[in-house]
Amino acid sequence: MRSEADSQGISLNSLINQILKSFLEWHIYEPKVGMVPLSKPVVQELFTKMSKEQMSEIATRVGKSEVQNAAIFMKGGKMDLDSFLSWFENRMKNSSIQMSHTFDEKSRTHTYIMKHDICENWSLYFKEILQYIFNEVLGKRIDISTSYSMLTFKFKQDD
Repeated sequence: MRSEADSQGISLNSLINQILKSFLEWHIYEPKVGMVPLSKPVVQELFTKMSKEQMSEIATRVGKSEVQNAAIFMKGGKMDLDSFLSWFENRMKNSSIQMSHTFDEKSRTHTYIMKHDICENWSLYFKEILQYIFNEVLGKRIDISTSYSMLTFKFKQDD
């Protein structure tokens, strides 16, 4: 553990705190909500082989409710904007997907960029899920753009 802390340029105490936080916020819940680890190449192969219609059907029939249920369960029954975004950022971090978040004070706009390097269908899958969560569950307008390897979403901060 000491060599890992050194390689990250942090104290051993900081590393232990990060490990405990990660365990308590994420890893303790994974088996309880039915998550299974898959490597990116496997996910990429599965999603690339699917048609856009098949991917959309899976997102609609299963993905939307499973993401919502997992977020609610892992956040102690809460489903507000802050708890969902906290869960979503943890989900991406624990899936080896890079996330960037910025907030523009002037326009009061949050921008999240998700860099996954998987495939277009993966972006479209999460686009459908995020539109559902923001529009129908949180009652919030969201703008989403996708590409082969990234998804960007923006929304305005409530006053």
